[in-house]
Amino acid sequence: MLWDTHMHSQYSGDSDAAQESMIEAAIQKDLSGICFTDHLDIDYPVEPTLFLLDLPNYTASVLSHRERYRDRLPIRLGIELGLQPHLAALHDEILSQYPFDFVIGSSHLVHGVDPYYPVFYEGRAEKACYREYFASILENVRAFDGFDVYGHIDYVVRYGPTKNQHYHWSQYQDIIDEILTYLIEHGKGIEINTAGFHYGLNHPNPTEEIIARYRALGGEIITIGADAHKPEHVAYDFQKVPALLKHAGFQYYTVFRERKPEFIRLP
Repeated sequence: MLWDTHMHSQYSGDSDAAQESMIEAAIQKDLSGICFTDHLDIDYPVEPTLFLLDLPNYTASVLSHRERYRDRLPIRLGIELGLQPHLAALHDEILSQYPFDFVIGSSHLVHGVDPYYPVFYEGRAEKACYREYFASILENVRAFDGFDVYGHIDYVVRYGPTKNQHYHWSQYQDIIDEILTYLIEHGKGIEINTAGFHYGLNHPNPTEEIIARYRALGGEIITIGADAHKPEHVAYDFQKVPALLKHAGFQYYTVFRERKPEFIRLP
């Protein structure tokens, strides 16, 4: 009885999954609802047009499927913004033009470089790269507050040379605490993103310790998403989520409707 509120479709540059196939997968897995959050990453350096979301057609498609499946599955309209400080005004303008239910803000670039690619780590210590990534998150949230939840806070460890073999959040607690405190003070949530399990980390993004730290600092808004780009990854490892969130101190998780949080008791 969970919602998957982070998923992608053929409108994202890194997915070719038909929205209908994602919806049918969600129904098959008996989800309570879903939210599409396709990528919009403006000024993406490697392929500038790769993540330029076709907003009119994307929006129309989601709303059409919402109506078609209204008796079978609640479907909400979201977006995942790739944040960079210089895009703040443009993001505000875009969000004002579409009826989004939910906005994820994410860091996919670190000062113009995507940590997905090995070049980000060349000639540098992995720890220094991770610290720069967290520093860029703080820069992004200070520049733009038009999102509802910050996505996969330790996303960078998916792609580091040794992934999370030598990573522990406490090595970066000073800056992570600063990020979490800022989010809480500004009414923003975080997500538990189960793609970390899919990427072989044996942990969600962010790790269980960061989720617990957010709660200990007073954070209350947490959404659940698998970051699926294919139907088979919808609700990936969701069976682990209720116990993880309860262990972190949550009794409820969050979904958004018309940019307003709704709190649902964990099963």
